[in-house]
Amino acid sequence: MTRHREVTMHRYREFFVIKTIAALFITFGLSISALVISAQANPAYDLGPAMGSKVPTIGMPQDETGTPRSLESLAGERGTVLFFFRSAAWCPYCQLQLMDLNSGVAELAKRGYRLAGISYEPPAVDADFIQKRGLKYPLLSDPKSEIIDRYKLRDPQYKKGSRAYGVPQPVIFILDRDGVVKAKLYEDTYTKRPPVKLVLQTIDALNKGQ
Repeated sequence: MTRHREVTMHRYREFFVIKTIAALFITFGLSISALVISAQANPAYDLGPAMGSKVPTIGMPQDETGTPRSLESLAGERGTVLFFFRSAAWCPYCQLQLMDLNSGVAELAKRGYRLAGISYEPPAVDADFIQKRGLKYPLLSDPKSEIIDRYKLRDPQYKKGSRAYGVPQPVIFILDRDGVVKAKLYEDTYTKRPPVKLVLQTIDALNKGQ
Protein backbone atom coordinates (compact mmCIF):
# COMPACT_ATOMS: atom_id res chain seq x y z
CA MET A 1 0.00 0.00 0.00
CA THR A 2 1.43 3.38 -0.94
CA ARG A 3 1.90 6.20 1.53
CA HIS A 4 -0.78 8.23 -0.27
CA ARG A 5 -3.24 5.35 0.00
CA GLU A 6 -2.50 4.95 3.72
CA VAL A 7 -3.12 8.64 4.39
CA THR A 8 -6.33 8.66 2.34
CA MET A 9 -7.78 5.63 4.12
CA HIS A 10 -6.85 7.09 7.49
CA ARG A 11 -8.70 10.29 6.67
CA TYR A 12 -11.76 8.34 5.53
CA ARG A 13 -11.83 6.34 8.77
CA GLU A 14 -11.31 9.50 10.80
CA PHE A 15 -14.20 11.15 8.98
CA PHE A 16 -16.68 8.39 9.80
CA VAL A 17 -15.52 8.16 13.41
CA ILE A 18 -16.06 11.90 13.83
CA LYS A 19 -19.55 11.65 12.38
CA THR A 20 -20.46 8.71 14.61
CA ILE A 21 -19.14 10.38 17.75
CA ALA A 22 -21.04 13.54 16.89
CA ALA A 23 -24.28 11.60 16.53
CA LEU A 24 -23.74 9.91 19.89
CA PHE A 25 -22.87 13.20 21.56
CA ILE A 26 -26.16 14.63 20.37
CA THR A 27 -28.00 11.62 21.76
CA PHE A 28 -26.71 12.65 25.15
CA GLY A 29 -27.94 16.20 24.78
CA LEU A 30 -25.38 18.25 22.85
CA SER A 31 -26.32 20.63 20.05
CA ILE A 32 -27.61 19.25 16.75
CA SER A 33 -25.20 21.57 14.96
CA ALA A 34 -22.38 19.18 15.86
CA LEU A 35 -23.77 16.62 13.45
CA VAL A 36 -24.02 19.13 10.62
CA ILE A 37 -20.45 20.31 11.14
CA SER A 38 -19.09 16.76 11.35
CA ALA A 39 -20.60 15.86 7.98
CA GLN A 40 -18.36 18.50 6.43
CA ALA A 41 -15.22 17.40 8.26
CA ASN A 42 -13.73 15.82 5.15
CA PRO A 43 -15.31 17.42 2.04
CA ALA A 44 -13.26 15.14 -0.22
CA TYR A 45 -15.36 12.22 0.95
CA ASP A 46 -18.71 13.89 1.48
CA LEU A 47 -21.00 11.59 -0.45
CA GLY A 48 -24.17 12.80 -2.12
CA PRO A 49 -26.31 15.90 -1.55
CA ALA A 50 -25.07 18.29 1.12
CA MET A 51 -26.39 18.39 4.65
CA GLY A 52 -29.37 20.73 4.87
CA SER A 53 -30.04 20.61 1.13
CA LYS A 54 -33.11 19.19 -0.57
CA VAL A 55 -32.29 15.98 -2.37
CA PRO A 56 -32.77 15.70 -6.14
CA THR A 57 -35.97 14.10 -7.35
CA ILE A 58 -35.89 10.34 -7.76
CA GLY A 59 -38.62 10.59 -10.40
CA MET A 60 -40.91 7.56 -10.42
CA PRO A 61 -38.70 4.45 -10.26
CA GLN A 62 -40.35 1.06 -10.03
CA ASP A 63 -40.37 -0.84 -6.78
CA GLU A 64 -40.04 -4.62 -6.58
CA THR A 65 -43.67 -5.04 -7.66
CA GLY A 66 -43.21 -2.87 -10.75
CA THR A 67 -45.16 0.00 -9.16
CA PRO A 68 -43.79 3.52 -9.83
CA ARG A 69 -42.92 5.27 -6.57
CA SER A 70 -42.22 8.92 -5.83
CA LEU A 71 -40.11 10.11 -2.93
CA GLU A 72 -43.25 11.55 -1.35
CA SER A 73 -44.98 8.16 -1.46
CA LEU A 74 -42.12 6.60 0.50
CA ALA A 75 -42.17 9.05 3.41
CA GLY A 76 -43.52 8.47 6.88
CA GLU A 77 -45.03 11.14 9.11
CA ARG A 78 -41.62 12.62 9.85
CA GLY A 79 -39.56 11.55 6.90
CA THR A 80 -37.69 8.84 5.02
CA VAL A 81 -34.60 6.74 5.54
CA LEU A 82 -33.40 6.39 1.95
CA PHE A 83 -30.35 4.28 1.30
CA PHE A 84 -28.33 3.36 -1.78
CA PHE A 85 -26.80 -0.10 -2.08
CA ARG A 86 -24.93 -2.07 -4.71
CA SER A 87 -26.85 -5.30 -5.33
CA ALA A 88 -29.13 -7.73 -3.51
CA ALA A 89 -28.09 -10.45 -6.00
CA TRP A 90 -24.31 -10.61 -5.75
CA CYS A 91 -23.06 -8.25 -3.00
CA PRO A 92 -22.91 -10.11 0.35
CA TYR A 93 -22.28 -6.86 2.23
CA CYS A 94 -25.47 -5.41 0.78
CA GLN A 95 -27.42 -8.55 1.60
CA LEU A 96 -26.35 -8.32 5.23
CA GLN A 97 -27.21 -4.62 5.31
CA LEU A 98 -30.65 -5.21 3.81
CA MET A 99 -31.45 -7.76 6.52
CA ASP A 100 -29.97 -5.63 9.29
CA LEU A 101 -32.07 -2.63 8.27
CA ASN A 102 -35.14 -4.85 8.06
CA SER A 103 -34.80 -5.55 11.78
CA GLY A 104 -35.38 -1.85 12.46
CA VAL A 105 -38.49 -1.23 10.33
CA ALA A 106 -40.88 -1.30 13.28
CA GLU A 107 -38.72 1.03 15.37
CA LEU A 108 -38.36 3.42 12.45
CA ALA A 109 -42.13 3.47 12.04
CA LYS A 110 -42.55 4.32 15.73
CA ARG A 111 -40.34 7.33 15.11
CA GLY A 112 -42.37 8.39 12.05
CA TYR A 113 -39.95 7.21 9.35
CA ARG A 114 -40.23 4.74 6.50
CA LEU A 115 -37.35 2.90 4.90
CA ALA A 116 -36.55 2.43 1.20
CA GLY A 117 -33.50 1.30 -0.75
CA ILE A 118 -32.25 2.02 -4.28
CA SER A 119 -29.92 -0.04 -6.48
CA TYR A 120 -29.28 -0.54 -10.18
CA GLU A 121 -30.90 -3.99 -10.16
CA PRO A 122 -34.21 -4.66 -12.00
CA PRO A 123 -37.41 -5.12 -9.95
CA ALA A 124 -37.36 -8.91 -10.40
CA VAL A 125 -34.02 -9.21 -8.61
CA ASP A 126 -35.26 -7.08 -5.71
CA ALA A 127 -38.53 -9.01 -5.55
CA ASP A 128 -36.66 -12.30 -5.31
CA PHE A 129 -34.55 -11.13 -2.39
CA ILE A 130 -37.54 -9.57 -0.60
CA GLN A 131 -39.49 -12.81 -0.91
CA LYS A 132 -36.61 -14.97 0.29
CA ARG A 133 -35.67 -12.74 3.23
CA GLY A 134 -39.04 -11.31 4.19
CA LEU A 135 -38.11 -7.66 3.85
CA LYS A 136 -40.80 -5.27 5.02
CA TYR A 137 -39.77 -2.23 2.99
CA PRO A 138 -39.56 -1.39 -0.73
CA LEU A 139 -36.53 -1.61 -2.98
CA LEU A 140 -36.43 0.72 -5.96
CA SER A 141 -34.89 -0.04 -9.34
CA ASP A 142 -32.53 2.38 -11.11
CA PRO A 143 -31.29 0.20 -14.01
CA LYS A 144 -29.63 3.05 -15.91
CA SER A 145 -28.12 4.54 -12.72
CA GLU A 146 -29.90 7.83 -13.45
CA ILE A 147 -30.88 8.45 -9.83
CA ILE A 148 -27.47 7.26 -8.69
CA ASP A 149 -25.83 9.82 -10.98
CA ARG A 150 -28.28 12.54 -9.96
CA TYR A 151 -27.17 11.99 -6.36
CA LYS A 152 -23.50 11.87 -7.49
CA LEU A 153 -22.99 8.44 -5.95
CA ARG A 154 -21.73 6.32 -8.86
CA ASP A 155 -18.67 4.33 -7.80
CA PRO A 156 -15.95 5.47 -10.24
CA GLN A 157 -13.76 2.40 -9.85
CA TYR A 158 -15.98 0.27 -12.11
CA LYS A 159 -15.80 0.66 -15.88
CA LYS A 160 -18.11 -0.45 -18.70
CA GLY A 161 -18.10 -4.19 -19.02
CA SER A 162 -17.87 -4.75 -15.29
CA ARG A 163 -20.81 -6.38 -13.53
CA ALA A 164 -20.62 -3.55 -11.01
CA TYR A 165 -20.62 -0.73 -13.58
CA GLY A 166 -23.14 1.86 -12.39
CA VAL A 167 -23.36 0.80 -8.76
CA PRO A 168 -23.57 3.51 -6.11
CA GLN A 169 -21.25 4.10 -3.21
CA PRO A 170 -23.37 2.88 -0.28
CA VAL A 171 -24.89 5.62 1.87
CA ILE A 172 -27.90 6.12 4.14
CA PHE A 173 -29.78 9.44 4.03
CA ILE A 174 -32.17 10.54 6.75
CA LEU A 175 -34.62 12.94 5.12
CA ASP A 176 -37.42 15.04 6.56
CA ARG A 177 -40.88 15.22 4.99
CA ASP A 178 -39.68 17.87 2.54
CA GLY A 179 -36.75 15.74 1.34
CA VAL A 180 -34.10 17.78 3.17
CA VAL A 181 -30.98 15.91 4.27
CA LYS A 182 -30.91 15.88 8.08
CA ALA A 183 -28.13 13.28 8.36
CA LYS A 184 -26.18 10.84 6.22
CA LEU A 185 -24.27 7.78 7.32
CA TYR A 186 -21.62 5.85 5.41
CA GLU A 187 -18.29 4.09 5.78
CA ASP A 188 -15.00 4.50 3.97
CA THR A 189 -15.44 1.16 2.19
CA TYR A 190 -18.35 -0.76 0.70
CA THR A 191 -17.45 -3.76 2.87
CA LYS A 192 -18.75 -1.95 5.96
CA ARG A 193 -22.21 -0.45 6.50
CA PRO A 194 -23.59 1.69 9.34
CA PRO A 195 -25.80 -0.56 11.48
CA VAL A 196 -29.50 0.05 12.00
CA LYS A 197 -28.74 0.82 15.64
CA LEU A 198 -26.78 3.89 14.55
CA VAL A 199 -29.61 4.95 12.22
CA LEU A 200 -32.07 4.84 15.13
CA GLN A 201 -29.66 6.67 17.45
CA THR A 202 -29.17 9.40 14.86
CA ILE A 203 -32.92 9.84 14.38
CA ASP A 204 -33.41 10.03 18.14
CA ALA A 205 -30.73 12.71 18.28
CA LEU A 206 -32.36 14.66 15.49
CA ASN A 207 -35.78 14.43 17.12
CA LYS A 208 -34.35 15.57 20.44
CA GLY A 209 -32.78 18.58 18.74
CA GLN A 210 -36.05 19.78 17.23
